[in-house]
Amino acid sequence: MTTGQQPGPARVAGPADLGAAVETLTTAFFDDPLWGPAFPEVLRRAEQAAAMWRVYLTSAQRYPWTLVTPGVEAVSVWIPPGGTELTPEEEDGLEGLLTERAGPVVARSIMEIGAQLEEAHPAEPHFYLTLLGTHTAHRGRGLGMGLLAQGLEQVDALGAPAYLESSNPANLGRYESVGFTARGRITTATGHVVTTMWRPAR
Repeated sequence: MTTGQQPGPARVAGPADLGAAVETLTTAFFDDPLWGPAFPEVLRRAEQAAAMWRVYLTSAQRYPWTLVTPGVEAVSVWIPPGGTELTPEEEDGLEGLLTERAGPVVARSIMEIGAQLEEAHPAEPHFYLTLLGTHTAHRGRGLGMGLLAQGLEQVDALGAPAYLESSNPANLGRYESVGFTARGRITTATGHVVTTMWRPAR
């Protein structure tokens, strides 16, 4: 990470930010070791993945914990203690949406990954950093890590621990630099390894 430019104050994303946030996460995860191959049809990957990210981002706006940089160059999605990524209705409809957009094999695989990640969640109440991404046009400027630091300040102010899943080994050192430590490893249904990480309350 370079430190030549730090993000402005993080703000809570609103409905007007949804389109930009979807675009940011779609570009951020396009080549991710887990979420890129989850949509193997490369020419349609952005379109298919964007439909999924839109569901998660829309649902997360139930909570005031989707944080963005001023121009939505970076996005972080936190689920507060006791919260869920999706409502029961959204959860029930997700496989159908994925099937429609990417086919039944892709849909089934993604649902299996989601179930594995959910099963690994700690029982202790925590803030869950479900998504963190920077638009590819703005990488290398410290925006994502700066946004993460601002989110952690808010979590720390509440005296709560934090949890995340790192789908990219390249990010482990970055998360460790802000206090996360590896908790476990998940070999997903697609064979990709995800590292779960925990940060105690401060």
